[in-house]
Amino acid sequence: MKKKKEVSQENSRRNFMKGAATAAAGFYLVPRHVLGGPGFTAPSDKIVVAGIGVGGKGESDINMMYKSGQAEIGYLCDVDDRRAATSRKRFPKAKYYKDFREMLEKEHKHIDAVTVSSPDHNHAVQAMAAMQLGKHVYVQKPLTHDIYEARMLTQAAEKYKVVTQMGNQGSSGDGVRRMVEWYEAGLIGEATKVWCWTDRPVWPQGIKWPEQGSTPPAELDWDLWLGTAPHREYVDNLVPFNWRGWWDYGTGALGDMACHIMEPPFRVLGLGYPSEAECSVGSVYVGEFQRGYFPDGCPPSSHVTLRFNSPQGRDIEFHWMDGGIQPTRPEELGPNEQMGDGGNGVIIEGTKGKMMCSTYGINPKLLPTSREDGDKVPETLARVEDGANGHYAQWVKACVAGHGSKEFKALSSPFSVAGPLTESVLMGNLAIRSYDIRTPKENGGHNYPGRGIKLVWDGPNMKVTNFDEANQFVKREYRGDWSLKM
Repeated sequence: MKKKKEVSQENSRRNFMKGAATAAAGFYLVPRHVLGGPGFTAPSDKIVVAGIGVGGKGESDINMMYKSGQAEIGYLCDVDDRRAATSRKRFPKAKYYKDFREMLEKEHKHIDAVTVSSPDHNHAVQAMAAMQLGKHVYVQKPLTHDIYEARMLTQAAEKYKVVTQMGNQGSSGDGVRRMVEWYEAGLIGEATKVWCWTDRPVWPQGIKWPEQGSTPPAELDWDLWLGTAPHREYVDNLVPFNWRGWWDYGTGALGDMACHIMEPPFRVLGLGYPSEAECSVGSVYVGEFQRGYFPDGCPPSSHVTLRFNSPQGRDIEFHWMDGGIQPTRPEELGPNEQMGDGGNGVIIEGTKGKMMCSTYGINPKLLPTSREDGDKVPETLARVEDGANGHYAQWVKACVAGHGSKEFKALSSPFSVAGPLTESVLMGNLAIRSYDIRTPKENGGHNYPGRGIKLVWDGPNMKVTNFDEANQFVKREYRGDWSLKM
């Protein structure tokens, strides 16, 4: 395949792959900013980590950081004492806070790095606050709730020269690297279409917001949990997981899974911002033949089509399907062969063939699966030690080395890569939300002006150019005094 000699950062993901490798093991005890400012290499080699959101996935994140042998878990922060209980028991010497702002204000001189594993709507303000203090950050997927927030964090990472990583651990796996090598070797020609799908959501979605509020548990600071989101009464069963299906807090099936599933084709094909987006969504029926419309929540299923311009100049049609919707089985796949991992997967169609993988880029295959030419392609990309599980240690080691140091090694999902990926993921949600914009009742009420429209997207300027109503979903308004400033 012919390639352009120069590819802009926002249109290519491959360059960082070729330098991906892990740093040597080591330890460090004194926060490096105390000794010599950002990027200073301390005489010891262990970083002090503060966790924001330390239950569930946050708990496993800090455990994996600690397991690297180079991270001391010094501080824990969670708005819910119940969720924090296990981490507090495991790290009894770590000081505990409920408000991340108080923790950073009082303890920033003793902290080197911060992990963020709160609900999506608070990722950006928490990560930004840490970066502004010169702290390295690891943020769970999706990087942010809004497209604007993703752009801001990407720019902030560059401005503050900190080590960043998004928690899409499959980006450190061997599978996606093997797919890059196959594609670079021309085994499927030039890509024309991509199909990504998931069986999510596995939480309530496409339903009406509960009419009856209730009293928050004593262990939960509800106002802190709401953070940037509009004030609402607490409702049962929203915390700790079901918030994902509500737009004020979550990003639906796309936000939950697309950073895992869309990442392999993004990396393989070197994609940047999409140029167009359109979608269709599943319907909910309330009562007999009555269509339900619930703008507070994500739909039960969706099919989003994005269009990208590849670095080779070819248009690529990119499909995302959730809620159990799946693409038609490729002719090259046998009738009893599993497509992806069953509920989730990726298929990349090229001018000369196809390739497929499961979630996280696991189990890559050329189609038909009897093809053996993939075995002949040499490994040209460095692997991450321990693959996807090494995603955490990779970030810790890079923090120890310090941004820009000779020992610093490229990461699998720094914000320079994760930010544009997240923007494209959230562009799908922008299309979904635009699809169901209603006109006022006096103008028809049940008309949906966003349906049937192909949204034309100006990526660099973060703007839909042909349907202005859609632009309200690029950047949301924060509640009260919450803000996102560089």
